[in-house]
Amino acid sequence: MLKTFRLQLRFLVPLVVILTGTAYLAVPLMDRLTLRWFARDLDMRGNLVANALADSLTDAETRGRKLQAIFDRAVQDERLVAIGWCSPSGQVLRRTARFPKDLECSHAKEVAADRVATMNIEGGSVHVSFHPIVGEAGAAGDLVLMHDLSFIERRSQDTRKYLIILIATLGGAIALVTVIVAQLSWRGWVSGAHALLRGEGLLKPMLPPSPELAPLAADLRERLRDLEDEYRRMPRSDEGWSAERLQSLLRTQLRGDEVIVVSNREPYIHEKQQDGSLVVRRPASGLVTAVEPVMRACSGTWIAHGSGSGDRAAVDRHDHVPLPPGEDEYQLRRLWLTEEQEQGYYYGFANEGLWPLCHVAHVRPVFREQDWEHYRNVNQLFADAVVAEARSEDPVVLVQDYHFALLPAMVRRKLPRATILTFWHIPWPNPESFGICPWRREILEGMLGSTILGFHTRYHCKNFIETVDRYLEARIEHEHSTITYGGEDTLVESYPISIEWPSPEEAREWPSPGQCRTELFERLNIPAGHRVAVGVDRFDYTKGILERLNAVERLLEKHPEWRDRFTFVQVAAPSRGALEEYRAFRERIERATARINERFGRPDAPVVRLLAQHHDHDQVMRLYRAADVCMVTSLHDGMNLVCKEFVAARDDERGVLVLSRFAGAAREMPEALVVNPYHVEETADALHQALTMPPAEQRERMASLRSTVHEYNVYRWAGRMLADAARLRLRQRVSDRVQRHSVA
Repeated sequence: MLKTFRLQLRFLVPLVVILTGTAYLAVPLMDRLTLRWFARDLDMRGNLVANALADSLTDAETRGRKLQAIFDRAVQDERLVAIGWCSPSGQVLRRTARFPKDLECSHAKEVAADRVATMNIEGGSVHVSFHPIVGEAGAAGDLVLMHDLSFIERRSQDTRKYLIILIATLGGAIALVTVIVAQLSWRGWVSGAHALLRGEGLLKPMLPPSPELAPLAADLRERLRDLEDEYRRMPRSDEGWSAERLQSLLRTQLRGDEVIVVSNREPYIHEKQQDGSLVVRRPASGLVTAVEPVMRACSGTWIAHGSGSGDRAAVDRHDHVPLPPGEDEYQLRRLWLTEEQEQGYYYGFANEGLWPLCHVAHVRPVFREQDWEHYRNVNQLFADAVVAEARSEDPVVLVQDYHFALLPAMVRRKLPRATILTFWHIPWPNPESFGICPWRREILEGMLGSTILGFHTRYHCKNFIETVDRYLEARIEHEHSTITYGGEDTLVESYPISIEWPSPEEAREWPSPGQCRTELFERLNIPAGHRVAVGVDRFDYTKGILERLNAVERLLEKHPEWRDRFTFVQVAAPSRGALEEYRAFRERIERATARINERFGRPDAPVVRLLAQHHDHDQVMRLYRAADVCMVTSLHDGMNLVCKEFVAARDDERGVLVLSRFAGAAREMPEALVVNPYHVEETADALHQALTMPPAEQRERMASLRSTVHEYNVYRWAGRMLADAARLRLRQRVSDRVQRHSVA
C-alpha cells in the first residue's frame, strides 16, 4: 500500500506544482486584462457623456448659469465620481465636489493618456478620461471625467475566485484520471512482466495485444540470453549434488514436463537362464548411473535396443517393461533390430566408421553405403518411437551418443517444439579429419536438430563449431556458443561427465585396502612385497593398452631393480569381437604380454597379468583399492571414467594416478601424473615416479583429486544439462507467446 502511495505521489506532486504555478501567473494576468477591457469600456462611456454635454458646454449662457447644476446631476450616476471642466488654457473652471482640488488639467491629461488611466483620490481608485470639446467658434475646453473603479475590483475578485475554482476542479479531475491511468498502466506492466518471466501470455486471451510491451519483451529476451551465458560461464561450486538434488531440480524447473531418453544400451537387461527363468542384470555404465535418476524423478520413458536373451519375454504387448524391477518408476520401451541392422548400424557405421573417425587413433575408418543405409533406417526407427511415445507436443528428449547422430533432426521434423538434448560421449575431431566422412553434411544437419548439443570438453565444442563453419552455411555466435541453422538455434556446451560418488553406507561395506591387496596377491599368486599397477579397459585400440605395455617394458629396462618387485595387472574386457580390427588388436596385446613376461618374468611370477574377461563393479573396486598405481593411457578419449573410479575407491588417500593428457579427464585432474602415452620414455618415467612417490605426496595429490571428483559428480553433469534445458524452454515459451501476440 505504501509503495502504491509513493508511486501516486510521483504523478501528483509535479501536477500540483504545475497547477499552482499556473494559477499564480494566470490571476494577475487576468486582472490586468480585465482592467484594460473595463478601461476601454469606460472611455467609450465617457465619450457618450461628453457628447451629451457638448451643447451645454459650448453654449455661453449655459456655461455661465447652469453648468454647475448639470455637472452635479451627472455625478449622481453611481459609476461617475467626478467631473471637471478645463479652459483651453488649462485652468479648472468648474468641478464637482469630489474632483480633487489640487488636480491640474495638465496632470489629468497625462493620466488619461495611459492605457489603464487610473489614479487614487479620496474614496478609492478612479479611471480618468480626457475629452476635448469643440464648438462652432473653435475649441471650447476639455472635459475631465472620473469613473468609479470599485465595481471593477469586485468583479475582478469574483473572476479570480471562479478562476481558482476552475483550476482546482480541473486539477483534481486531471489528478484523478492520472492516478487511475497510472495505476492501471503500472498493474498492466507488472502483470505483463510477470507473465514474461513465467513464460505465460502477456495478457489474458480475451484482451487485445499490448504492442507497447513488445520492445520490453524483445529486450527481456536478449537480456535473459545474456544472463544464461553469464550463468553458464560463472565459476561456481555445486557441492552436494546427489540423486535427491537432481530430482528436486527436475520437480522445480521441469515439473510436469515429459522426459524421453534414447540410447543404444538399455538400463536393465533380462537374461534367460537354462531353466527358463529370467534374471535382471544392470550393466556397469556411467550413462545409466547418470540418467536413471532423471527417469525416476519424471516417470519418463527410456527407449533402447533390446539385446538381452530374455528381453522379449519380459515386455508387454507394447514392448514396454516397468523399471526398476519391483519399483515401477519409469517405462523402458525396447526396440528390436534384425541381425543385418545391428551389424550395419552398430558394428558397421557406428563402430567401424564414426568411432575411429572421432578418436583419431590412427585406425582407418571404414564407410560402406550399406552400413549408412542401416544407420539411417535405425535412427528413423528410434525417432518414430520417440514420436509414438510422446504424450505432449514439447517433451524433453535426451539423445545419448554417436549411435543417433541423425535422430535429433528426425524428431524435430515431427515434434518442432520438443527440447532435444544430445550428448556426444566420444571426442569430436577437427574439421579436416571429419571431412573424411562421405555423409558429413547429413550427420551435421542431424545433430543440429538438437536444442542443446553437449560434449565433454570445450575443445570438442570448438572442433564441432569449426566443422559446422567449414561444411555448412550456418550463422555461428561464438560469444553465446550458438549455431543457427535452418531457422533453429543449437546451444553447443561442455558438460564433463563423471561417476556417482560412493555413499557413506556403500563405503563402509568395502573391505580395507590391505584386505583387498591380500586377496589379489592370493588370487593371482603375486609374490609378497611386490608393487602393483593396474589398468582397467575394454579391448579397444583407443585405450592405449599397447602403449602402456611398452612403457612397462621400458621401465624394467631402465630400472632393473623393479624386475623382481613389480607386477602389472591389466583387466581387458572383450569388446566388439565381431570386428576384425578388434580381434587383431587383442592378438597384438597378447603377443606383447607374452614378450614382456618372457624377457622379465618367471614362470611362476609373470610381470604382466592379462585378465581378458568381464569384471563386475565389486571386483574392479577391490582391484583399485589393492593397487599402488592406476594407469590410464588413452590415445584419445572423450572423458574416461576409470581414473575417477580409481580416485573414488581410494578413501585411504593412497595410490597414484598416471593419466593420459589425451583423456578429457586430464583437464579436471592436474594432480595426476599427466603423460603423453605416445612417448614411451615419458610414460615409463612417470610410472617409476609413481612407484617411488612418498606417502605424504600421495595423500596430498589424492585428497585434491577426491575433492574434485566428489564435487563434479555424475548428478552435476545431468543437473547442468537439464537446468540449461529448463532455461531454454522458458525462453522459448516467452518468445512464442510474444511472437503470437505481435502477429495478432
